[in-house]
Amino acid sequence: MNPGNAGARTSLFSRALFAAPKSGAHRGKAHIMSATAAVKHSNKWRVVDIVVAAIVAVAAGVIFWAWDIVCAVPMAVLKSVTPGLDGLVSGMWLFAGPLAAIIVRKPGAALFAETVAAFIELLLGNPWGIAGSLIVGFIQGAFAELGFTLFAYKKWNFVSTLVSGTMTGIGCWLYGWITSPGWGPLQIVVTLVSDAVSGAVIAGLLMWFLHRAIASTGVLDRFESGRSQALV
Repeated sequence: MNPGNAGARTSLFSRALFAAPKSGAHRGKAHIMSATAAVKHSNKWRVVDIVVAAIVAVAAGVIFWAWDIVCAVPMAVLKSVTPGLDGLVSGMWLFAGPLAAIIVRKPGAALFAETVAAFIELLLGNPWGIAGSLIVGFIQGAFAELGFTLFAYKKWNFVSTLVSGTMTGIGCWLYGWITSPGWGPLQIVVTLVSDAVSGAVIAGLLMWFLHRAIASTGVLDRFESGRSQALV
């Protein structure tokens, strides 16, 4: 065997051996970049965003209406402990905005969904009238929107959803306070805390995990929320 040829073959083999991992690393990096690009956020609304946000709103509106029918008993029990404690169940009217927003991830989604849900509730009939459903629904939606506005619509995660739910509860409290001049100092404070906690738990915490459960089924693959779930 020619020593020169053997040396050449050894050199070629060495280059091939050490080049392979670099090529694999490059492909891996390209895959990660491609995956990152796939979940790049856009604030532009699509038709599918409007449709899904509307579906969430209508479903929530029906739940709001159903809760109107059965809420009297738990509210009365909580009120008997101390006035304002019934706010602990107000989250059942607060979740449409945060849920729609964390799914479609577009500015205005929380306001849109909470307001439409309140409108559906009003159409189905409730004891609160226009002010106690549509107007308060708009206020709650605006406060739910603040939870994501505070992060400049760049954070769509557990924290922003929790903040959104909490803010929705505060919006609910604000409407109640303005329209209830008979509240005493204790009821004002208890209602504020109760509404905020209910909003954080039901409209924030539970809606975050609900959206993740929905995403895990694959039905949200056309949304950033579904694709980011798939990459975890």
